[in-house]
Amino acid sequence: MMRLSRLTDYAVTLLTQIVRGGKDLWSAAELAEKAGLPVPSTAKIMKLLAKSHIIIAYRGVNGGYRLARPASDISIASVIEAVEGPIALTDCAEGGDQSCRIEALCPMSGNWDKVNNAVRTALDTVSLAEMAVPRKYAQEVLQALESKSGAQ
Repeated sequence: MMRLSRLTDYAVTLLTQIVRGGKDLWSAAELAEKAGLPVPSTAKIMKLLAKSHIIIAYRGVNGGYRLARPASDISIASVIEAVEGPIALTDCAEGGDQSCRIEALCPMSGNWDKVNNAVRTALDTVSLAEMAVPRKYAQEVLQALESKSGAQ
């Protein structure tokens, strides 16, 4: 079974809270409370997301976090990579973080790249904006967003 870490799941939850929340700037404590997550985990995730330029962090008394760009321009692939690192289904797939000891003998060498690229492409096509919309309303909201952006 392929599985994303709990931190990645939390990252998507926190980001969708920002999208749905109706505020421009959120503190880690506010996000943690709204999402029902521990503040230390929230702070750790927000730091990773800021480092990857998904969010912008503002320091100080009036500081907080906001999205670095529109939610429709943030792919779920970029969120996963911010938390997990490169998307690689196997160590030998492009983006894998370890070298394979039998790569020279392996009949699958390079073939996993096709599967890895398909998964990466699929994750690239899902935006944070789509994830922030409850499933039953997703189609209506996305159509409204598309017609709004087309009118501009």
